[in-house]
Amino acid sequence: MSARPQTAPSANAIYRVDKFAVPAPAREEFLERVSATHTLLRQQAGFLGDIILEQASGPGEFNFVTMVEWEGPEAIVRAGEAVARMHSETGFDRHEMMDRLGIRADIANYQSLAV
Repeated sequence: MSARPQTAPSANAIYRVDKFAVPAPAREEFLERVSATHTLLRQQAGFLGDIILEQASGPGEFNFVTMVEWEGPEAIVRAGEAVARMHSETGFDRHEMMDRLGIRADIANYQSLAV
């Protein structure tokens, strides 16, 4: 099996990678929120693409991973502001939902490496 070549990212691209450990009873509510958030993110300036993954097998701790590619650091800041506005306008409290549903998260921004 040959390896598929990695596509060349833009020089300043930033990847927001969020990993979640979601208990089975919380799956539906969690995915509804992910869907609403990604619908908003896809409309933001500087959005390059996204993917939402659910664990299919293996012993990994996180059963959901989302990744969004942004043109650069300023785009990710603007997107964060847009999400905060949406949460404020809808009265959504991310921390309350995560605590109530027992969801754990690992959230960070990444840059591509040429190896």
